[in-house]
Amino acid sequence: MNPSTSPQLIRVGHSPDPDDAFMFHALANDKIPTGNLRFVHELQDIETLNRRAMQGELEVSAVSIHAYSFLLDKYALLPTGCSMGDKYGPMVIARKRMTVRDLTRVKVAVPGTMTTAFLTLKLLFDSLGAKDRLVYDVIPFDQIIAAVASGKYDAGLIIHEGQLTFRNQGLNLVADLGVWWQEKTGLPLPLGGNVVRKDLGEPTMQEVSRLIKESIRYALEHRQEALEHALKYARDMDVTLADKFVGMYVNHWTLDYGEHGRAAVRRLLAEGHRAGVIPHACDVEFVN
Repeated sequence: MNPSTSPQLIRVGHSPDPDDAFMFHALANDKIPTGNLRFVHELQDIETLNRRAMQGELEVSAVSIHAYSFLLDKYALLPTGCSMGDKYGPMVIARKRMTVRDLTRVKVAVPGTMTTAFLTLKLLFDSLGAKDRLVYDVIPFDQIIAAVASGKYDAGLIIHEGQLTFRNQGLNLVADLGVWWQEKTGLPLPLGGNVVRKDLGEPTMQEVSRLIKESIRYALEHRQEALEHALKYARDMDVTLADKFVGMYVNHWTLDYGEHGRAAVRRLLAEGHRAGVIPHACDVEFVN
């Protein structure tokens, strides 16, 4: 093959979760033509992807919006592929009934300090005048519910499908951070997004953006087919629950943030900077 026509490898990092699997189904299973780009998918938990992005390892990656604030030199946000909590989001759960104020007196299991869930929890503590009183341990996100149910931790910060299944373990909701954020700002909570490495150059960045949007559109237009693929990554969920979860995080926001979604990203990172969780002001850059 002529070197000039060799496919350009684009490594895509995303979580092994139903919503990401649904979103990337068309790209992962050759449902749409990708021209001179060849996509290779690497599935890892979001905190691992956040850390890898710090090193600029992958051409494209899902990252937490919190983590993106530390990637401004290397990556731009794609306008597609966001996970937006529209009056819902990460949750703090506990074995015993407790108030938000009670959280300042217990240890919380969290899924990673670069997650947007952690940033939002810090902002919640800041609103209580207790930003330095969050005591936590980082453990894998898919172990948090069991760790709280067993009594190892008093409370846990849960993401992904645990938001729909935690009550099965007899656990109680302390706070829905997406609801809290909406009440505070009037905006949805931007949890995660897809980023593309800037050194690929503008034409390639734009083509990657177009293809990911096509993959999302394909999934939404071939929902049952994409959902069957996504079910391979559904933990403790039947098809009905998996469909509900996918609908929460792959929807019109995912096709494009829109001005409202872009404003939400800027507000979240500005609030993080104001509270001292993010050490610098963030100039958010979206691919056109």
